[in-house]
Amino acid sequence: MREADACASGEQGALLRREGIYSSLLANWRRERDRGEYDTAARRERTQKARDAKTAVARIAELEREIRKLRRRLERAELIRELQKKAAGLLGWDPVSPETDASDEN
Repeated sequence: MREADACASGEQGALLRREGIYSSLLANWRRERDRGEYDTAARRERTQKARDAKTAVARIAELEREIRKLRRRLERAELIRELQKKAAGLLGWDPVSPETDASDEN
């Protein structure tokens, strides 16, 4: 960018062609520089924020997968519990009472 700024009138086009840079890209760089966004510390901070955001998105996706898995396991456990209650009812056992198990052991 310093080279482009130092070019005399008419030489800037040749510099851009030689370097393979579009004038719009140079204009964007100048706008960033004028807003103070071209500073390496600011750029590094933006990059870190973007990286942190990506990490957060990945973590959220991982937690959502784990939640779905745990919900499926809970549904299965509840189904098994209901089946056990029904089986106990058919057999005449009281599935809620701990005395039933204690009396069977004696």
